[in-house]
Parts: sequence; structure tokens; C-alpha cells
Amino acid sequence: MNGRNGLERLSLNQETIRQWSLPELVEGCVAAGVPGVGLWRAPVRAYGTEAAARLVRSAGLTVTSLCRGGFLTALDPAGRTAALDDNRAAIDEAAALGTGTLVLVSGGLPPGSRDLSGARERIADALGELSPYAAQRGVRLAVEPLHPMFAADRCVVSTLAQALDLAERFPAGRVGVVVDTYHLWWDDTVAAQIARAGAGGRIAAFQVADWITPLPAGVLLGRGQLGDGSIDLRWFRERVDAAGYDGPIEVEIFNPALWERDGAEVLAEVAERYASSVLPSPSRAPLPPDPVG
Repeated sequence: MNGRNGLERLSLNQETIRQWSLPELVEGCVAAGVPGVGLWRAPVRAYGTEAAARLVRSAGLTVTSLCRGGFLTALDPAGRTAALDDNRAAIDEAAALGTGTLVLVSGGLPPGSRDLSGARERIADALGELSPYAAQRGVRLAVEPLHPMFAADRCVVSTLAQALDLAERFPAGRVGVVVDTYHLWWDDTVAAQIARAGAGGRIAAFQVADWITPLPAGVLLGRGQLGDGSIDLRWFRERVDAAGYDGPIEVEIFNPALWERDGAEVLAEVAERYASSVLPSPSRAPLPPDPVG
């Protein structure tokens, strides 16, 4: 990794510049000195998983994560079996790409259900079934909590505490958590939970995006460019660092306005905003480690 440009921890999630093909993503990151990429299953499968692995590896890039597995809350046996099979396939794909992190979006409530705790227990059951297989393939399952506005349809795990409650049932090397600023910035317990995650060696991935308003219809595509919104991104990075995490910082922004722009221009802006909004500021001293509890 190139430590001279300040980008040695930066990873570009594929969806941030969705308009780029996988070869364009690789070429653009190499040209910009960005050492890591976070990939998504659909475009990787379309390109060919083994071909994608060769492309990224030959360019000297690191695949920091694969999105996504999960959706593990089905009530019916057929739905559960299909979900487990799909997650095993995702684990295989992560292993082929050389990443040790498979991000899990756990799934929302099944149709007609209002049982949040029951849905979370089914996630725990699925983790118990999948984590030994993932460990054999050198992949850690990373439970990502999503903002509560997604609890009904996408993810019943809404807080870092809930994600850790699930992950801590299993060895840290098998199941970790994702710290994503977009989903967690609102939670006044997040500092303590980041410290808890760090103490247990549970931080598998750290993702950054900003929160901008008004939210668009459908809300999923409302993430903001770094520095454009309400989140103190540097504060999050300081807390994650103080918790002992020194891995990649992945910029993951779903925003149609960015997708309509020139990809190289967007990447240059991402790198500039990463430096100005996430990296250490000369005027702010490093934080001491947070106590757990």
C-alpha cells in the first residue's frame, strides 16, 4: 500500500462509482493511488468471480469486503434453505476474491410478522450454521446493523449493540460486526459499543458515508458525499482507531447524483473529502482508548 499519499487505508466501495465497470474501477483506483476496493456480488458474478479475482490481484489491489450475504429471517423451511445456500455461495465467492470479510445484511421481518426478537434468533441460528463453513474458507461473517428505518424490510439488527449481542455468541475470528457511520451516527451509545467491539476484536469492517437531508423517496439511495451532511466522520474514525482497529476505511455511498458524474472526478472528490473529513486533523489530538462499559 502507498503510504505517501495519505490514502493507505482508503477503500472504494464499488457502489460509490456504480457507473464504472469492474475494469474501470480497478484502473481508476490504481491511477488514484487507492489501495482497496469493496466489491458487490452481482457485478462480480456478471464479470466472472475468478476473472474478477485475477483482475484485482494483478493490479495489486486488496478486496476489503464483499457485499452481501444475509437475509436470514425467513420463517418457512424452503426460504431458510435457500438463504443458507445463497450465503454459502457468497462465502465461496469471498474466498475466491481473497477477502476475509463477507458483509451480512441480516434481513427484515417476513411478510405478516411483527416478531423482531424471533427474527433475530433466526439470524443467530443461521450464523451458527454458516460460521464453521466460513471459517473453513478463511472468511469472517460481518454483521452490519442498519438504521432503524430499514428494520421492517431489510435488517432487524438496528444497533451496534444488537449486532454485538449476535456476534458474541461465536468466536471473534468467525463473526464480527460492521461499523458504518451512515447507520450508527444517531445512536448515543455508539462510542461505548465501538469500544466494546474493539475490546472483543469484533470490528471486521469500517464504512463511511454522510447523512444528508431531505431523504429521497425510498431512502436507500440517500447517502451523502463525505463532508456534505450531519455526521462527524472524523469522530467515528478516532473512536474506531482508539478501539484498536487499524484496517481499511471503506467509502460506501449510494447516491444517483454521484452516479451521473464522471467517475474519475467522483473518485478525486472522494479522496479529497476523505483527507479533509476523515483523516486526522492537526488541531485535534488523538483520543485515548475508551473504557468498555
